[in-house]
Amino acid sequence: MIPAVLPTYSRAKMSFETGEGSWLIERDGTRYLDMGAGIAVTGLGHAHPALVKVLQDQASQLWHTSNLYQMPNQEALAQKLCDASFADTMFFTNSGAEAMECAIKMARKYWYDKGQPERVNIITFTGSFHGRTLATISAAGAEKLTTGFGPLLEGFINLPAGDHDALQAAMDDTIAAVIVEPVQGEGGIIPLPDACLKGLRDLCDSTGALLVLDEIQCGVGRTGKLFAHEWSGITPDIMAVAKGIGNGFPLGACLATEDAASGMTAGTHGSTYGGNPLACAVGCAVMDIVADHDFLAEVSRKSGLLRQSLEGLVASHPTIFELVRGAGLMIGVKCVVPNMDVVNAGYGAQVLTVPGGDNVIRLLPAMTISDEEIREAVDRLDRAATALEGKE
Repeated sequence: MIPAVLPTYSRAKMSFETGEGSWLIERDGTRYLDMGAGIAVTGLGHAHPALVKVLQDQASQLWHTSNLYQMPNQEALAQKLCDASFADTMFFTNSGAEAMECAIKMARKYWYDKGQPERVNIITFTGSFHGRTLATISAAGAEKLTTGFGPLLEGFINLPAGDHDALQAAMDDTIAAVIVEPVQGEGGIIPLPDACLKGLRDLCDSTGALLVLDEIQCGVGRTGKLFAHEWSGITPDIMAVAKGIGNGFPLGACLATEDAASGMTAGTHGSTYGGNPLACAVGCAVMDIVADHDFLAEVSRKSGLLRQSLEGLVASHPTIFELVRGAGLMIGVKCVVPNMDVVNAGYGAQVLTVPGGDNVIRLLPAMTISDEEIREAVDRLDRAATALEGKE
C-alpha cells in the first residue's frame, strides 16, 4: 500500500524534533552534527535566535496578502539585495526551481521584445542541476532527471562542461542565454574556474546572449563572498538564488539588471505566495547578518580550517577517500567506496553529510559552525571511515 507521503525520497531512518545551531536532535536526545544544513539551506544554523524573533514578530502581525498589494517587507529585501549585488530588480519565489523558471522566461521574453523571437535557445552544461520542474530538468538534460517525463521542453542545448570548441560552435544567432552554476552542487561540488566564468562573460558580451547564473546552492555567503561569481570579478545579467536566503523558510529570488528584465512587464509572471511578508521578514534578517564583511571573512577562515582538516582525513584513509574540492563552506570529498556507504557510516558516527554526483559526499555546514564543531565533524568522519575499513 502506498504511504500517505508520496514515496519519491529514499529517506534515512532518523527523525529530528529540534535543532540547535549545527546540531539536530532526535526525540530520544541523540544529537547529530549537521554538516549538510538541509542541503545548504540553514546557513545560519538551526533556530538562530535573531531569525526566530523576526519570524515570531512578523507572524503576530501579518502572514499573507498576495502580490495584489504593496508589501513593505518585500520592497525592503529587494533593496537590500540590489544594494549588495549587480541587480537592479528581482522577482520573489518560493524555491530555487521557481527562480530558475523565472530566469528562463525572462531570457526568452527579453529577445521577443527586442524583435528577435528566433533567439529562444539556451545553452546549459553536463553535470548541472537547476531544479525538478519540466523546464529545469529539460535544461539540465540528465537521464536520471528526465527518464519517463517526456516530451521535454524544447530549446535547450546541453554541452559538455569544459568543451570550449563546442561552446563556440553552438553560439549562433538563436542563442538567448547561457546558464551555468559557478559551483556545481548536485553535480559533485565542482567549481567553475574564474577564467572560464570570465570567458563566458566575454562570449556572451560578444554575441549578445544573456549570462544566467544559478547560485541557488553556492550563493548567500557560502563561498566566502555574498555570491560566488564575485570571486571572478564578473557580473551576470540574471541570477537565481534560494536555499540560504530564507535559512529554511521557503524563499527564492530571480535577480536581474534593468535591461535583462525589460520584457517582464505587468502580467507576464506571477506567484501567489512568492515574497510574502513572513518570508521576506526572514530574508531581511538573513541579509543583515550574511552580507556583513566580517561574517564573510569568517566563512573564508573556517573554510580553510575545514579544508585542511579534510585533506588530512583523505590522506589517512586512502581506500575510502580520493580528494577534496570546493569553495568556501561548500566542499566535496570524492570517495573511493560508494558515497552512500560513507553517508550511512556517518549516521553511525552521528554526523550528517549529503551525497552528490561524481561519487562525492557534500559538506555544506552552517556558516556559523564553530572551530570546535569543525574538528568534531572531521573526527566523526574519521570514525566513519575507520568503521568502513573494518568491513573491507
